[in-house]
Amino acid sequence: MPAWIRSSFKLKRRPSAAANSALLLAIMGIMAAACLQAHDPITTNLTWSKEISRVVYEHCAECHRDGGRAFSLMTYEAARPWAKAIRDEVLNRRMPPWDAVKGVGEFRDDPSLSLPEMDLIVNWVEGGAPEGNPIYLPSTSKREASVEDAQRPGIELRESMTLAAPITVAGIRPAGALEVAALLPDGSVRRLIWIRRFRPEWNRTYWLRAPMRFPKGTRLVLTGAGATLVPNAP
Repeated sequence: MPAWIRSSFKLKRRPSAAANSALLLAIMGIMAAACLQAHDPITTNLTWSKEISRVVYEHCAECHRDGGRAFSLMTYEAARPWAKAIRDEVLNRRMPPWDAVKGVGEFRDDPSLSLPEMDLIVNWVEGGAPEGNPIYLPSTSKREASVEDAQRPGIELRESMTLAAPITVAGIRPAGALEVAALLPDGSVRRLIWIRRFRPEWNRTYWLRAPMRFPKGTRLVLTGAGATLVPNAP
């Protein structure tokens, strides 16, 4: 074959083993860099194992657990992908859910976070949300909603009413946004509950810190949706 014909063709060669190895190393380097960028740098000493798990177990486990009303947050592996969402919900006071307006009524089992607890979560998330050493994990919370209490029958309050007989109220289960106040025969007024923004998916019985007894002649003033007044346990 003439030389000028041979020069017009380029023979394709298979890549050498060294070229294949270099290409594989380059791909692995890119993947490793992507993995490093996927995680925030750790800039905090706060960890899930020592501090954050205790806050979550105390305030969130009632709903965010296996078998609860929402997805579980009981392990670091379950909570870590939600870290920034948890921070945002906490800062906006949307979680833990508690619709009763602060300062009206006195209730027990309020899961709301204190300001120091909110700071812990925010600083942990913004510091990279590290896990820490699992040996420091506390025992999981046993705090769960009582099915018996949630289903306990009560007095239906659909409009303002005057009591024909004394009653003792242990809790209030709202049906929507409302405000309830009691006007006692001696002229004193007790504001029992105010729910300005009602979220039905998180509705609950709001248990009074101590049962309240209202004498005959007490006027229960209802504004808004109705409610169930749950009596004291027999």
